[in-house]
Amino acid sequence: MTPRPRKAPVGRVPRVLFVCGSPNQTGQMVQIARALPEVEAWFTPYYSDWTHHTAILKLGLFEPAIHGHKRRGICADELNRRGLRIDLGAERNDYDLWVCPNDAIIPAGLSCTPWVLVQEGIMEQPNWRTWVWRKTRLMPRGIATTAVFGLTKQYEKFCVASEGYRKQFLAEGISPDKLVVTGIPNFDDFARFRDNDFPHHGYVLVCTSDGRETMMKVDRPALLQRSLEIAAGRQLVFKLHPNENVERATREILALAPGALVFADGNAEEMVANCDVLITEHSSLTFCGLALGKEVHTNLPLEQVEALTPVQNRRAGQEIADVIREVLRARGRGLLERTDAQRIAS
Repeated sequence: MTPRPRKAPVGRVPRVLFVCGSPNQTGQMVQIARALPEVEAWFTPYYSDWTHHTAILKLGLFEPAIHGHKRRGICADELNRRGLRIDLGAERNDYDLWVCPNDAIIPAGLSCTPWVLVQEGIMEQPNWRTWVWRKTRLMPRGIATTAVFGLTKQYEKFCVASEGYRKQFLAEGISPDKLVVTGIPNFDDFARFRDNDFPHHGYVLVCTSDGRETMMKVDRPALLQRSLEIAAGRQLVFKLHPNENVERATREILALAPGALVFADGNAEEMVANCDVLITEHSSLTFCGLALGKEVHTNLPLEQVEALTPVQNRRAGQEIADVIREVLRARGRGLLERTDAQRIAS
C-alpha cells in the first residue's frame, strides 16, 4: 500500500486517533484521551494496512501479536463496552494527530500524519533478532522484540517512563528534543493497588510471560523449579500472562506445584500488592513490586530495573496530554475552549 498524503482537517476541534492494543495499552490510551476533553477523540485496535502484513495476517502468522484477529477483537469489545468512538483502521476519518503505544508498525494511511509515541511498559532484552534488525533491517520490527521500541524516530514526541529510560533512548541516538519524561498511565501510582479486595495475602507470586506465544526463548520448567525453591513451602500463586495458553500453562504448573493457585484473570497489580515475594521473567509488574517494596526476583539486574522504574507522579495521562497539546499547537491546531459536549464517552 502506498502512503497517501492526508489533508489536515480544518475548521473544527482537533481530531485525534488513539491506537490501542493489549488491555494495558488500551487503558493507557483511554486515560490520555480523558485528559484531552477538548479534542474529538477516536479509537482503533492496533492494525496494519500494509499489503504484505495483511497477507501474513491471513496466514495466521501474526495471530499472537496485538494486531492478530483474536486480540484485535478483545480490544474492539473493550472499546465498545466503554462506549467510545471507533474508527477501525482509520478508514473513516482524517486526523490532526495520532497517539500510539507501539511503533512496530506505522500504518501507511497515517504515515503522513504527525504522531506521539507513548512507552507502554518494560522493554525486552536484545537478542539475535534484535541484532538482525539493527544490522540489516531485513526483519520486521514487530518480531525484533521491544528492544527496538522507539527506534523508528518518526514521531514528533516520545513520552517515556523515567529519566533512566530517557538516558537509555538517548544512547540509542534519539534526539533529546523528542524525548519527554511523563511517566506511564497505569504505572504512575502503584500505591493505589494496596487498597484491594483480593482475598489472599502473604504468598509468593509468580507472574509468567507470553514468551512462547511471541517466539521468545523461555524455560518454563526452570522458572517453576526456581519458584518452588524460593517459596520454600510457602503458598505459591501464579498470575498468567493474558496472551498465554492458559490450559497448557496451568497443566504445567499443577504438575510440579499441585498446591499452587493459578489465575488467568484478575488484577495483577493487586496480587503484587498482597504478596510477600514477587517472581517475574520479563514483566512490567517488576516495576510494581519494586515500587511497593516487595522482595523481587527477576531475570534482569535489580539495579537496572530500579533505575528504569516509571516515575510515580500520579498524573502521567495529564502529562502526556500536555505533550499532545504542544504538538497540536506547533502544527497550528491549538486547542479550543473545552466544553462538556466535546468530552469523550466513558
